[in-house]
Amino acid sequence: MNDKNMEEIFTKHAQTVYKYLYSMTRNEHLSEELTQETFAIAVSSINRFRGECKISVWLCQIAKYQWYKELERRKKYKMESIDIYDNSLFTAGFENEIEFKDVVKILLEELESLDPATQEVIRLRIFGNMSYKEIGEVLGKTENWARVTFYRGKLKLKERMEKDEGQS
Repeated sequence: MNDKNMEEIFTKHAQTVYKYLYSMTRNEHLSEELTQETFAIAVSSINRFRGECKISVWLCQIAKYQWYKELERRKKYKMESIDIYDNSLFTAGFENEIEFKDVVKILLEELESLDPATQEVIRLRIFGNMSYKEIGEVLGKTENWARVTFYRGKLKLKERMEKDEGQS
């Protein structure tokens, strides 16, 4: 694969990889860094891509691995955990954008209450914009499993957010 093809792949999929990473890290700068690392690895290992899944699925698998490596590194060196109240969520200039970002922040916080598999499915579906089939491929499960897991997770999130809203 030549440089032009990799540039096209980056242009087409960088935003998906970034959003997926951001949904996990909640840190703009770290997500950018991990996105760059993901594509650096993709460039060096593109000859191993067998085409058994979409390239976006393959890239998100690499991104997930890079995130887990980062978590292990932080754990090993006892670095400060990622700030879930990252100020980048509040840089919007318009009130409705701030309200939207508040809702996203609450959604991400509520997402933490779900089991890890459900969190992963929701992140891939919403932030990675992946189909249920692609999610199943990334997670080594079936398309139907991904669909059911997303649906159940969405219901749990809705219940939790309505419950929290009623307590406010």
